[in-house]
Amino acid sequence: MATPARRTSKTKKRMRRGHIKLQTPNLSFDPKTGEYRLPHRVSPSGYYNGRKVLDNK
Repeated sequence: MATPARRTSKTKKRMRRGHIKLQTPNLSFDPKTGEYRLPHRVSPSGYYNGRKVLDNK
């Protein structure tokens, strides 16, 4: 089994782990409904790109 030749320093370890974190979702404002939603997705009211694409029953 291979073993590392040198110990990884605290700085190197923390630099590598600095990218492991939660991301905030990118929200875009929908002027048709006046709500925020995820980009490139249909709004809860059924609108996409200013057009009605889903019928809510």
